[in-house]
Amino acid sequence: MPDGLEIRRARPDELEACADLYVRVLRETFTWLPPESHDRREFLRSANEEEIWVAFEEGRIVGVAGFYTPMRFIHSLYVSERGRGVGKALVDHLAARVGGQISLKVQARNLRAQAFYLREGFVAMERGRDPGSDVAWVRMVRKPSVRS
Repeated sequence: MPDGLEIRRARPDELEACADLYVRVLRETFTWLPPESHDRREFLRSANEEEIWVAFEEGRIVGVAGFYTPMRFIHSLYVSERGRGVGKALVDHLAARVGGQISLKVQARNLRAQAFYLREGFVAMERGRDPGSDVAWVRMVRKPSVRS
């Protein structure tokens, strides 16, 4: 984990800042979708049903992860600066916290994210799309034997 990085549950008063980071990174990353399709309200709705974890550094949120604990499912993972180990720190923290297998779905067109998850020990298990959606995804799983 990068020096000075703290991983912890987001406080209720931080959720708005988490939603802002979520939208900013979506717009930078998901360039094949119209920018207006990324809505902070979607993040805030999900935050009602998920644990929201933040990577905090030098007084600011530099990463956010939405985690649905009953299914050990990473619903969202967004970092403001790639390549610094923030995403890895969040994934490793969530995996250690539940002590077992974790999973996620990543958009099929998001090859950069797929490469990151493969490096972090995830394996592609299934491909598909949600009912009524034209967005294809890849379901990936990381077994507990993978260590940080």
